[in-house]
Amino acid sequence: MDNQKLLNSLSRLGFPMFEPSEELDVNETLAEVVKSNDTRLWEGFPVLLSNAADNYQFKSDQVEKRLPTKDLKEQYHRLLLLATAVYSYYHLSFSWQNKLKKDFSKKDKSLVKVWRKALVNNQVPSWAEDFDAERVKGLFELYFEKKVEKDKRRKDKYEEFSLEFALSQVFSPKQKDLFKKKLEGDPLTKTEQEYYSRTVKKKAVALANSELHSLARKVLEQ
Repeated sequence: MDNQKLLNSLSRLGFPMFEPSEELDVNETLAEVVKSNDTRLWEGFPVLLSNAADNYQFKSDQVEKRLPTKDLKEQYHRLLLLATAVYSYYHLSFSWQNKLKKDFSKKDKSLVKVWRKALVNNQVPSWAEDFDAERVKGLFELYFEKKVEKDKRRKDKYEEFSLEFALSQVFSPKQKDLFKKKLEGDPLTKTEQEYYSRTVKKKAVALANSELHSLARKVLEQ
């Protein structure tokens, strides 16, 4: 395995500090998409913008600086409005998006409403006549489904680690193993059963005490 492949593998295993040092310039990438004149990329702009904003590096003014002509800046602005219309269509609101909307003119806000209504009817703005409204929505739905699943996996993994840490604070490694075996209904040897009853069960009973749980929370809140 070469170094590059190893770095990528480490990153996928949850070690982002081992990612390649070359960072993605999200603002440059968005500017290149605007300049591409590629309808397929423009249809996916709402997805690209949302991902760029999740990266915490997205700066709208930095994208504009990379667009050398007035026409390109106007096209970028139209794509921003289209993305906002898509988010509105799905009743989504993001903090970074709300900041952008503060700079929208009355005309911009009116266009967003019109374009959102057009999406309901599988239509697109007149300037985007080559766009496919169903494809615009389909791309975003696919992205959002994957994002929800990714967030769920992250939450599940966090809860798993959190539980393991909590168990380790209460039980010794041997006690934790017996606790899990009992929980999963695995048979215990006579020696394990005696040890469980003598030590592990007493701790489990204490943990199950609702009054103790309430008192512990009060102590932690002070």
